[in-house]
Amino acid sequence: MKRTRMIAAISAFALIAAVAPAAAGTSPSKEDGRKMEGDELKSLQKSSAVFKSMDGVKADDLRLSDRDMGWWKDAKFGMFIHWGLYAIPARGEWVMFQEKIPAEEYARLAQQFNPKKFDAGGWAKAAKDAGMKYMVMVARHHDGFALWDSPGSYRDFTSVKTAAKRDFVKEYVEACRKADLRVGLYYSPLDWRFPGYFKPRELADNAALLKKQGYAQVEELMKNYGKIDILWYDGGWLAHSGTDADAAWFWEPVKLNAKVRRLQPKAVINPRSGWIGDFQCDEGSHEIKGPIIPRPWEKCLNLNDTAWGFTERQNLLTFDYVVTTLVNVVCRGGNVLLNVGPDRDGVIPVAHAARLREIGKWLEANGEAIYGTRAGPYEPVDGVYGSTHRGNRVYLFVMRWPESGPIMLPPLPSRKPLSCRTLSGVAGTCAQNADGLAISVPESGRSNPVTIVSIELDGVAPGPLSSR
Repeated sequence: MKRTRMIAAISAFALIAAVAPAAAGTSPSKEDGRKMEGDELKSLQKSSAVFKSMDGVKADDLRLSDRDMGWWKDAKFGMFIHWGLYAIPARGEWVMFQEKIPAEEYARLAQQFNPKKFDAGGWAKAAKDAGMKYMVMVARHHDGFALWDSPGSYRDFTSVKTAAKRDFVKEYVEACRKADLRVGLYYSPLDWRFPGYFKPRELADNAALLKKQGYAQVEELMKNYGKIDILWYDGGWLAHSGTDADAAWFWEPVKLNAKVRRLQPKAVINPRSGWIGDFQCDEGSHEIKGPIIPRPWEKCLNLNDTAWGFTERQNLLTFDYVVTTLVNVVCRGGNVLLNVGPDRDGVIPVAHAARLREIGKWLEANGEAIYGTRAGPYEPVDGVYGSTHRGNRVYLFVMRWPESGPIMLPPLPSRKPLSCRTLSGVAGTCAQNADGLAISVPESGRSNPVTIVSIELDGVAPGPLSSR
């Protein structure tokens, strides 16, 4: 994972790349090879989401069907875990590169990496407590240290061959399955130990070793640990420049992911290998605004908004911010992947675990409006409201009520609202005519940071309505 200050320029470039072609007379391509146009193109241009891999290589035969993506779209909320050698210096996951620590010196951390308190079951419990439905563990970050028994690792730089003598990936996947959580693995083909990563053409032989390691390790992860539900790549761009797709000539992502599909036919794959992937990624704690995004996407952000890996310097996101982010993302058709960085012993910080439990309690009361829903039918109004729907229910998320009178929504075509109530059980009023749907809830029934109103209709809720 890239730290915020390292990716600012790249993210800005990628966002421009995603929308600027329209001004140049062409449109970004759809995943099926057609150009985006009309409402779909407008929605991406108006969104604050930053998708870095819109220009990925197309390979339609690798993409999962809507049916196979169904569980992921239903899940909405997952746990990201950044943990490795970098938890020892506790200055973030980029410490090796940022502080220019020589590879040989950094590798000595592996002899200190022996977490006696590591408990994968505890991680899974924390995810369950938070109301999460899947997990994604960093199996190997950019420093090259593999948290599993990896014969393909260059110079046996693994947790099994060093002090810990443990396969943490194995323990993790077993804990996920025991807790009924979907299993995700993060893998970075980038490895700072290889000079060929920074000069792939000039140091072609060394770069070839890097690529060989990447293919071998992806195969190990996909072959040796049972069913894997998510493969989450990161670090595909070469020499920390350009986009993932710019490096496709080197990684050959269609070839790589064809191998993944043979081993894990139903794994949901992100786009960071240079292939367009099954969903798009937005990274960081910036606020999500704009309309519904008409393709699968996920926002990943860090509970400690300082670094993804463990650091002594903590900047814990507030409960209100996390809940509002989850609502803003789900109302725009996305999932949220919330990261925690366990300490050197593998323990999730106490304050982080407490915040996760707070979020879980909120989801216990309000998950009906989150899980298994789809965005719409109302296009979100930034800072005011958004919506989801399932069956004959529309769930309206109100973040700001009018100073007086009801909140006004566009009318629902061919549907009649029968009743409305908050998820806390307070009855509201709803009245629809040709001008719109008026929703009102007593002040005593409103909640912070968001009030959720369940609207019962006389038929199945329509899909997203066109923006006015």
